[in-house]
Amino acid sequence: MQPIHDAVLILEDGSKFKGKSFGYPGATAGEVVFNTAMTGYPESLTDPSYEGQILVTTYPILGNYGVPPRKQQDDVSRYYESEHIHARAIIAQDYSWQHSHWQADRSLADWLNEEKIPGIYGIDTRALTKLLREKGSMLGKIIVDGAEEPDFYDPNNENLVAKVSCKEVEYHGDGDKTVVLVDCGVKHNIIRCLTRRNVRVVRVPWDYDFNTIPHDGIFISNGPGNPDMVDVTVKHLRKALQGDKPICGICMGNQLLSRAAGAETYKLKYGHRSHNQPVRKVGTDSCFVTSQNHGFAVDDATLPADWEPLFVNMNDNTNEGIRHKSKPFFSAQFHPEASSGPKDTEFLFDDFIALL
Repeated sequence: MQPIHDAVLILEDGSKFKGKSFGYPGATAGEVVFNTAMTGYPESLTDPSYEGQILVTTYPILGNYGVPPRKQQDDVSRYYESEHIHARAIIAQDYSWQHSHWQADRSLADWLNEEKIPGIYGIDTRALTKLLREKGSMLGKIIVDGAEEPDFYDPNNENLVAKVSCKEVEYHGDGDKTVVLVDCGVKHNIIRCLTRRNVRVVRVPWDYDFNTIPHDGIFISNGPGNPDMVDVTVKHLRKALQGDKPICGICMGNQLLSRAAGAETYKLKYGHRSHNQPVRKVGTDSCFVTSQNHGFAVDDATLPADWEPLFVNMNDNTNEGIRHKSKPFFSAQFHPEASSGPKDTEFLFDDFIALL
């Protein structure tokens, strides 16, 4: 057990939450957001969509099942969603200093220290979440044991997609069909879900002109930050929309496809980040439990006449996906590849593959 240091979270409205450190004893700053999932902290911490954010977990305990090993599967890590932690810090009500799980390789505290990521426990996360719900996502900074106080940092003012995207073309799988995967901050489970369905994946950087690559379909990944910053990808998508090869997008991919179609996006008050968001398929009574992680949404009212909403969020009626009325283009705001779950909507990968 490592030494326990005093720590404090300071929000931009002046609110302070004092606790104890279980991670790296330093300082950091970012956008403070909350996640209502009960499990999955290794997956969440390595999700590129959390780039620049301080993650608050509403489930009251962290660390009880430790951290899995770094095993490779199909050229990507088996238990993680990227190669390193993207969240700036993680906050919990309580931390378990004794972990127990048959897959555990080390403790969460050890992992955070290795990657120099602060972690705080002993904070009233219920009060903190209520504050974020009332006022919306806020900037915050964490100071551990008197470390030098950093400036506030707003990740939405920079192109986070460019920061987390791959830097060169990569290849995964060896199927009969070729899918161009536009990496805006892709989660590894998207690659797993595609290669399991016998397709060859060509993973390209966010600003790569994928129209120059022979392909059977285009897949636009999730990613962090403001879709306004990703106009290069939107420009390439507009060109692809002139054809008729299948296109599918997830999360940021939904927003970029919508912008390429001519719709607008806007920032949500505090975003959707959980494993339990109810989503209904428009025009049906079918409802699904979904995993989500986004701070922006598509404005349905701005969709052109040849596009329509595909899914709607049952909590706040925000857009959860779009589709073209005649061409094989569709997207989902939620995560059908959800890791650590739920898996209710993974059939969307089958729908995409069937269109190739």
